[in-house]
Amino acid sequence: MDEQLSMLLESCQKLQKSDPEAEGEVSTLYAALEQEPLKGLLAGICSTSSFLRDLMVQKPKRLSDILGQSAGERIDALAASAIDEIQESEASVMRHLRLIKQDAALTIALADLAGLWSVKQVTNALTKIADATLRGALRFVLRDYHRRGKVTLPHPDDPELECGFVALAMGKHGAGELNYSSDIDLIILYDSTSGCCDDPYEMNRTYVRFTRQLVKIMQERTADGYVFRTDLRLRPDPGSTPPAVAILAALQYYESMGQNWERAALIKARPCAGDIAAGDAFLHEITPFIWRKYFDYAALADVHSIKRQIHAHKGHGSVAINGHNVKLGRGGIREIEFFVQTQQLIAGGRNPDLRGRETIPMLSELVGLTWISERARDELSQCYEFLRKVEHRIQMQRDEQTHMMPQSDDGVAQIGRMMGYASVDAFKHDLRDTLECVQGHYSNLFKEEQALGAEGGGNLVFTGEDYDPSTIETLTEMGFQNPKEVINTVRSWHFGRYPAMRSAKARERLTEFTPDLLAALGKTDNPDTSFLSFHAFLKALPSGVQVFSLLRNNPQLFETLIIILGAAPRLARTMGRRPRVIDALLDPAFLGDILERDYLDAQLQKALSEATCFEDALDSARIFGQEQLFLIGVRILMGIISASQAGAAYAMLAGVIIRHMLEHSQKELEERHGKMPGGQVAVIAMGKLGGREMTASSDLDLMLIYDFDEDAKFSDGKKPLAASQYYARLTQRLITALSAPTAEGDLYEVDFRLRPSGNSGPLATSFKSFRSYHTSDAWTWEHMALTRARIIAGDDGFCKKVRKEIVSILSRQREEQSIKRDIAQMRARIEREKRTSDIWNIKQIPGGLVDVEFIAQGLQLMHAHKHPEILHTSTAQSLRLCVDRGLVNNADADILLPAIRLYHDVTQILRVCLSESFDPNKAAAALKDVVVRASQEIDMRSLEETLSEFQIDTRACFVRLVGPVEEGRD
Repeated sequence: MDEQLSMLLESCQKLQKSDPEAEGEVSTLYAALEQEPLKGLLAGICSTSSFLRDLMVQKPKRLSDILGQSAGERIDALAASAIDEIQESEASVMRHLRLIKQDAALTIALADLAGLWSVKQVTNALTKIADATLRGALRFVLRDYHRRGKVTLPHPDDPELECGFVALAMGKHGAGELNYSSDIDLIILYDSTSGCCDDPYEMNRTYVRFTRQLVKIMQERTADGYVFRTDLRLRPDPGSTPPAVAILAALQYYESMGQNWERAALIKARPCAGDIAAGDAFLHEITPFIWRKYFDYAALADVHSIKRQIHAHKGHGSVAINGHNVKLGRGGIREIEFFVQTQQLIAGGRNPDLRGRETIPMLSELVGLTWISERARDELSQCYEFLRKVEHRIQMQRDEQTHMMPQSDDGVAQIGRMMGYASVDAFKHDLRDTLECVQGHYSNLFKEEQALGAEGGGNLVFTGEDYDPSTIETLTEMGFQNPKEVINTVRSWHFGRYPAMRSAKARERLTEFTPDLLAALGKTDNPDTSFLSFHAFLKALPSGVQVFSLLRNNPQLFETLIIILGAAPRLARTMGRRPRVIDALLDPAFLGDILERDYLDAQLQKALSEATCFEDALDSARIFGQEQLFLIGVRILMGIISASQAGAAYAMLAGVIIRHMLEHSQKELEERHGKMPGGQVAVIAMGKLGGREMTASSDLDLMLIYDFDEDAKFSDGKKPLAASQYYARLTQRLITALSAPTAEGDLYEVDFRLRPSGNSGPLATSFKSFRSYHTSDAWTWEHMALTRARIIAGDDGFCKKVRKEIVSILSRQREEQSIKRDIAQMRARIEREKRTSDIWNIKQIPGGLVDVEFIAQGLQLMHAHKHPEILHTSTAQSLRLCVDRGLVNNADADILLPAIRLYHDVTQILRVCLSESFDPNKAAAALKDVVVRASQEIDMRSLEETLSEFQIDTRACFVRLVGPVEEGRD
């Protein structure tokens, strides 16, 4: 025992030598140490608490004074000193308050450990010191600003009176139940209509500066330590509001955005410093928000989110002691507090007796209202006091804000000794019994409620301001790499920052839905990325109640959403930018016959009928197009349609949009320039659009052909134009209608380079020029491109005329060897410019998609003069027709036809899911799964082998049917 007190005795000796006047205090301390019980207490403290030992050793005189005075009287004197003693500088007030806190900490600990005080006396004393030091700090700040002329105090001698600035104590501080090393949770408010700051333009800045200086005085660490760590995160929407909030703004927030966990927090709110009358008036004003008039069972779904802070585990074995969190863990203090608070939230509106701040008195009130039994009250009260004592002793050891029991047996034994236990086993037994007792009562309270915790147990806590350790553990186990970021993001949802979260009903629905959402996202390959995709989607949602309810109650829709988030980043980004697309998934027609041209035409016509100008029409087309592109993509992803069906669907959609945009472009042009006499147009689709092989990322290769009355020189409008100008402007308007970004985003990239003479020729091509060019000037590659020409919009009679001319051009007899040579040279040039050995570059790799397309196009150019029926814009269909006519043998057909199918299947799914190139070594497993499923192969390895084999065999077919692709050949 003497060894444990050696440091204290050495300190006394040093004091005696350095300060002869301290002889009396030292003698008093020596005399106290002669008393065996007191000596044993101090020795025990020195051996178990480095923090308290240091406080005693640093100032033996202080210890002597504490031992010579009643603990209650000393706390009262310290509180009075904190409030009333005027300090002249910030440094002096900071030192003064820190020394008071040190003195109080030692006084309270000695009274507690000696068994002189009950838990209530301990927590009340801690709260009194917190209030007093906060008031002392605030009074200094107010006087300082008044002295410098920054504010005008109504009562300089009593600076807090009517100053218009108030601190609300929250949580345990508000309830008078502070723990030994507690933070103080504050909400700082100011009255913007009256108070000490007269300048409305400087008011917010001034009060924010007040707050920052106040927090600095309270919590900044100096050589003397700190007073109280100060937390302001319980204020309304702390992520977007300043540290000090105007009372009117706070009232508006709680009336419109307030959450049930904030109701629970405000139960304990108490004005503790500053303009107390203003604080009381504020709490009176928000009484209807905290205490709803009727039994609030309607909000119980959201109260569940509070309940989840202590998830009721049932049937999971015994409670561990080592490392257990006595506040947040199973059977912990928070369960008792929430046991009371949930009942207060439900019934406090009709029973004013249930509106108290303190936990134990409210248990008695619940007995009086027959909500709980006397046995439950007595057991929970005893458990509460026991756990609070344990909590205090954990914190007394090092003055740390922790609630965790030590991990080691020796550490647990130390806490047991501080509790007065000689046997660590006895302490563990009583602690375990206490935790299990609390857990039993708490589980019974919610036994009828639907569990909202994580699947398989585990906390999911998004209320309050602290990170619940078990929630971080649960999210980590789910697979999230940044659990704190997930917690922060979910909290931001509940602050109503986004349109979808503005209503209380939406927030309650999301509360119910969140655990299922996180569990499902956790099963994707990159939960964090999938979560961020959902966050982007939620931010853009205009409203949330219906969507959240449907997602929770519609498993198929929910599964679709998760697949999109986990496997298709491209679709997920679309959903985030355009949340209205989710509405289309709710349409029963989604799985039905929605791919009919007439349906799409009618839907777009309906959307465009409400447009009042050309710009409105462009917006409507983008809304419609983005939604339909998304739906086609989802169908591909879900395996509802095949690649060939998807290519046709994309092309059909583009064709419908082009036809309507052409009409609107013509109408807009005619309003200014009139009509061209005898004017006719035909829009020709080329490339993937012409071949009905479009993907999610395909652009539109187009050509506009026109004809007019040769006798007409100009259009007949107010501002007449020559024919070439007229149709060039029409083409430009069509390009704008299809590709220009608007407020609703973009739609397609448009390419007119396949017109005669390419970029060097006119934007619109007359029929006469088109015919002349392809008769005498066109290159082989241009005739190859023409094999995919399909007329999709324009005047019916003229379209037939143009189609007839295209067939005539393609059906001319050509010299086969010349065609083969041209095609082989062109393939060599492309290969040289876009060289690749990546089998996933399906288009450009030797033996890839370009090889198959060139074979089909070459066969048409070489044989259409004898077999015009082989002319077809689809690569696969043209090859089949060539096989039927014996132009391709069965051996080559058995390679080319399966190859084109596989190439299209894989390309479609990759274009739907990704904007970038595909790398199977980096891709998510979910994406690889859908790619394999689309290919109808067994697994990724099998798919890669099949792709490689087809590419080798297809190149061999190209060599046989067209010729060798020689390096450097051009």
